[in-house]
Amino acid sequence: MSTPEERLAAIGLSVPEVAKPVAVYVPAVRSGNYVFTSGQLPMKSGELMVTGKVGGEVTQEEAVACAQQCALNAIAAVKAEIGDLSLVKRIVKVVAFVASTPDFTGQPQVANGASELFGAAFGDAGVHARSAVGVPVLPLDAPVEVEIMVEV
Repeated sequence: MSTPEERLAAIGLSVPEVAKPVAVYVPAVRSGNYVFTSGQLPMKSGELMVTGKVGGEVTQEEAVACAQQCALNAIAAVKAEIGDLSLVKRIVKVVAFVASTPDFTGQPQVANGASELFGAAFGDAGVHARSAVGVPVLPLDAPVEVEIMVEV
């Protein structure tokens, strides 16, 4: 059986460095057999991939890519907390926030960028419950933010 990192490498991705918090919080906290991540923004190499609202300045396709990056950043936060991603028993819950225009209703499709990545990385253990929520604005004018709860 391959590791989550090997599965990600097979699709041309890797676990990034943990994104630095933009305020007073930590990227992840472990409590018993669960790890809870803070909301992860689509930071890549220390900068947001894009800014703005989905359905406005940001296309749905760009937002899906942002959700995928948020998921990678969440995986990085979990790995920093537990050391070995093979210890993940299940991605239990994913919450995706999508900063969007009032007429945009594709939040679930945007969140699929994260959900599909968790499936690719963790197989059956990546199947999860999820909420996809449209919001008027996110920190730093990010279009997407994702947080997860993981059983280890």
